[in-house]
Amino acid sequence: MTRQEKIIKTSIIGIAVNLVLVAFKATIGILVNSIAITLDAVNNLTDALSSIITIIGTKLANKAPDKDHPYGFGRIEYFSSVIIVAIVLWAGVTALLESAPKIWNPDVTSYSVVSLIIIAVAVGVKFVLGRYVKSVGETINSQALVASGSDAYFDAILSFATLVGAIISYIWGISVEGILGVIISAVIIKAGIDMLRETVDSLIGKRIDTELSKKIKKSIMEFPQVYGVYDLVLHNYGPESMNGSIHVKVDDSLTAVEIQKLSRLISGKIYEEFTIAVTVGIYAKQEGYREIQDDLAEICAKYEGIIETHGFIVYEEDKLVTVDMIVDFDYDREDIKAKVIGEIKQKHSEYDYLIIDDYDVSDINK
Repeated sequence: MTRQEKIIKTSIIGIAVNLVLVAFKATIGILVNSIAITLDAVNNLTDALSSIITIIGTKLANKAPDKDHPYGFGRIEYFSSVIIVAIVLWAGVTALLESAPKIWNPDVTSYSVVSLIIIAVAVGVKFVLGRYVKSVGETINSQALVASGSDAYFDAILSFATLVGAIISYIWGISVEGILGVIISAVIIKAGIDMLRETVDSLIGKRIDTELSKKIKKSIMEFPQVYGVYDLVLHNYGPESMNGSIHVKVDDSLTAVEIQKLSRLISGKIYEEFTIAVTVGIYAKQEGYREIQDDLAEICAKYEGIIETHGFIVYEEDKLVTVDMIVDFDYDREDIKAKVIGEIKQKHSEYDYLIIDDYDVSDINK
């Protein structure tokens, strides 16, 4: 079964379960005049609608690339998540506006043992559904399914709170519907904000997953010709579409043909293992100049903001030394570079120095 088929199957199951819960909760909420149960039913209805949007978004995201969109349509999954977030936030705000007045003017509710049992069953069903949907989402890297599964967990907690309120009303005749409604609303709104933050991060571009970065670098280091792996950059065009670039350090004695062969072997291995297309750049492992490298390393070690240096190379004919430097985002990059160049220039004045900016976009080799 393909990833698309798994998402659609899981979403259909979510729709069916949520519609059943909507029918049960809405009926009970109207019969016993419970705003909390009725709002819980509305929340289940929005969950069903979210699953429908997930299916539509998945279908559109799997369209084949065309001339105007050579990277495909994978990011549509993220846009569908934005729509889901809007629905969740709308439900939360609406619930809040309807629940708050009930705190001061509570409705009279009349629960029965049967209604309490049905609510308890709904809690269990929602918990199982949430666990299932989230597990599938994590397995196939579907942000929409993970969000739906997490939302189902929230629903289970909220339904449990509703059950507690119903038991209190049944035993002691005290109405806490308004308070529970406000709590439900707050949790829904918070879940919506969290989902929005995650979706926006994906659209803007966030740090590479650390575990994925380490696995890719470890895989490349299995080539005996490779002495180091640096500068992994990945661009996300959807959960199943990523490409980028990476640099590897090799002996400066390799020929152009040998380097081309190695780079293609690396690209092929990474695509086979991770379905990621990477362009491979080269850093030369240059013999000699150990004194300059050691002095430069000693100077850089004094600056807390310097995360790593690599790509050291000396162009003897030009009397030029270049090195790539990664500086923490919280530090003044230009100030640190100027100080490092000033100090190394004092020790080895026969060379000019060029520090090339690299950025901390993935985990760093130590």
